[in-house]
Amino acid sequence: MSKVMKIAIVDDEKDMRQSISQWLALSGFDTETFASAEDALKGLGSDYPGIVVSDIKMPGMDGMQFLKKLKGVDSTLPVIMITGHGDVPMAVEAMRIGAFDFLEKPFNPDRMTELAKKATSARRLTLDNRALRRELSDGSSLMKKLIGQSPSMERLKEDILDLGQADGHVLIEGETGTGKTLVAHALHAVGARANRKFVLISCSAYDEDTLARMIFGPTHADEPIPAIEEARGGTLVLEDIEALSHALQARLLTAINEQGTPAETRIVAICNLQEQDKTCESVLRPDLFYRLAALRITVPPLRQRGEDILTLFTRLSEQFADEYGCEAPQVSAQEAAQLLQAPWPGNVRQLINVAERAVLQNRRGSGSIASLLMNETEDTQSAMTTEGKPLKEFVEAFERMLIDNTMRRHRGSIVAVMDELCLPRRTLNEKMAKYSLQRSDYI
Repeated sequence: MSKVMKIAIVDDEKDMRQSISQWLALSGFDTETFASAEDALKGLGSDYPGIVVSDIKMPGMDGMQFLKKLKGVDSTLPVIMITGHGDVPMAVEAMRIGAFDFLEKPFNPDRMTELAKKATSARRLTLDNRALRRELSDGSSLMKKLIGQSPSMERLKEDILDLGQADGHVLIEGETGTGKTLVAHALHAVGARANRKFVLISCSAYDEDTLARMIFGPTHADEPIPAIEEARGGTLVLEDIEALSHALQARLLTAINEQGTPAETRIVAICNLQEQDKTCESVLRPDLFYRLAALRITVPPLRQRGEDILTLFTRLSEQFADEYGCEAPQVSAQEAAQLLQAPWPGNVRQLINVAERAVLQNRRGSGSIASLLMNETEDTQSAMTTEGKPLKEFVEAFERMLIDNTMRRHRGSIVAVMDELCLPRRTLNEKMAKYSLQRSDYI
């Protein structure tokens, strides 16, 4: 759910400040007031989570000077200016400088609310896009999204960190739903090109002619810049590389060869073959395959990630529970074993679906995780993997999940966890050390 946006009201007249504040508060906004532009500037940074409503005529720093200062702090911050009768030319000048809009006194309160809604909507979109750009350029943030401590996930993280520092083209392979696109983002974010362009194109989403223009160049002057040019100095990710026709594969190989070494545009190819009897090597031209596969990452399927399945299910169900405003389902030992044994043909994408439906079931007070798994596979016989797992692995995975869930619920309170799980402090400490659980992660 989106957070309520703030509105900073700046006016030297106390009655006007209070009047605007009360009206906007009744309209559902979170308001704060300032008696001067100087005071307001102290509390308005570049990521201020809201908008500004300011009078134009104020003692000291007036509204026009204030607007210019704000635009220097954050050029995208929406500022609604309030002007007295006869000051419309000044308001027009404010619009030229970058004001969002202006209101002439006496103004209609409903008009104020309407403008505030438009401005906050624009601000929310700006901040969301800004946060997304930061996230996609923050290697540490993206690496945290690769949840799990299984040996296969640890190897994947090491591969990303290693290959991120390299400069060659990369081939990412793996089953559908394993998170290959997230790996591509992380690969870009941890490398030397992190601050350069990241361009992503799905090769299966367009016909051959459209794809040729998008990747290699427009045939008309009014078409967008080709992706291989747009990503120059950065990374071009080609999802579903296996969908490229042989003609486009040849053009891609030519483009790669023309770049020389090191490559101006790094190509990260994502192969998403679902058929058991086909590989990326078998559907790509050999010369293109070996150019792309010089550096190679294989994203592990969920069924091979052991206790990561329970960790992911817990995190996802907590997120959905928060979104739907209800309690996350408590997983029994039997259900934990069923989650670990399920084949997960849809991998993490399928687990996300199961976690959301489990939360919705729990909100209604009916259903079970086992029934969800059966519905997902539509085949009782295939609901369990053929890969045998020792009892010790099931027990340890459930034990870790239980301690992790309890620590989260009690926000890191060791005493509360000891009481609920009936464990002496020394035993709890030993188990937390065994499962790499840190109290600081829950506070």
